Amino acid sequence: MMNSTTVQEFILLGFTDNQKLQVILFFLLMGTYLLTISGNMLIIAITLSNHRLKTPMYFFLRNFALLEVGFTTSIIPKALANLATGQRTISLTGCFTQCFLYFALGTTEFFLLAVMSFDRYVAICHPLHYSTIMNGPMCSLLVGCSWAGGLLLMLGPAVVLFQMPFCGPNTVNHFFCDNGPLIKLACIDTSLMELADFFIATLSLIGSLAVTVVSYINIISSIMHIPSKQERQKAFSTCSSHIIVVSLFYGSCIFMYVRPSQSQGFDFNKGVSILNTVVTPLLNPYIYTLRNKQVHEVLKDTGRKIFIRYLRS
Repeated sequence: MMNSTTVQEFILLGFTDNQKLQVILFFLLMGTYLLTISGNMLIIAITLSNHRLKTPMYFFLRNFALLEVGFTTSIIPKALANLATGQRTISLTGCFTQCFLYFALGTTEFFLLAVMSFDRYVAICHPLHYSTIMNGPMCSLLVGCSWAGGLLLMLGPAVVLFQMPFCGPNTVNHFFCDNGPLIKLACIDTSLMELADFFIATLSLIGSLAVTVVSYINIISSIMHIPSKQERQKAFSTCSSHIIVVSLFYGSCIFMYVRPSQSQGFDFNKGVSILNTVVTPLLNPYIYTLRNKQVHEVLKDTGRKIFIRYLRS
C-alpha cells in the first residue's frame, strides 16, 4: 500500500493566516511551553531530591510530569517552528511519528491518572494496609503497565495508519498531525479505521475513567463516614488536585475523540486541542504544587538553602 503513496510531506494549516496573529500566537505558545516544561521539571526534580516526597503519590506524580513533558514536546516545538518560519510543512515520517507519540503518551497519561486514583483510594479507604499494598514493586508495576498499555494500544492503529496510501491532497486541517484530519486524506475507504479508532478511544478513555469514578465513589463514601469535620476536609484536600486534573483531561479528550464520526468540527477541535495540549499541561504542575502544603514546605526549604548558599558564596 505504501507503494501507492505519492505524498512526501503534509501541510499543516495551523491556527490562522494573519501574520500579526501568528506573531502573537508564537510568543503566547512559547511562553506557555517554557512554563509547562519548567513546572513539570521542577516537580520531577523536587520529588527525586527530597526524602519527604519519597512516597507512592509523588512517585506517580513524577512519572505523570515526565509524561507531560514528552506529550507537550511532541506537538509544540513543531508548531512554534512553523509559526516562526512561516513554513507549514512536515515530512511524512515526522507526521506519523508525531501522531503516534501524541496518542501513545496521551493514553499512558489516562492510565496513570487511573492508577493515581487507585492510590488515593487505598490511602483513604484502607490506610492501615496502604504501605503493604502500595509498596515499591507494586508502584513500579503499575507505572510500567501504564506505559506499556499506552504504547501497545496505539501501536496497532499506528502501523495501519503508516501503511495507508496518501496520494493527495496533503493539507491537514490542524496545527499538528491529529489522526482525525489525517485519516481523511487517505486514498482508501477509512470507515473501518475510524470505527476502530472510536472503539480504542472509548476503551482507553472511558475504561480508565471508570476506574477513576469507582475509586472516587468509594473515597467520598469513606470520607463522609469520618466523624471529624477537620479530618474530612484534610481527606478531601488530598484528592482535590487530582480531581481537577482528571476533569480537565477527560473533558477535553472525550469531547474530541469519543465520537463515532470525526467528520465534523475540525476547526472547533483545534480550540479544544489547545486546552488539551497547552493549557492543561501548563496548569497541572501548579495545581498540584499550589494546593499541596507538603510541596510548599519542600520548596521553601529548597529556596532557603539556595539563598544561604548564595550568601555564603
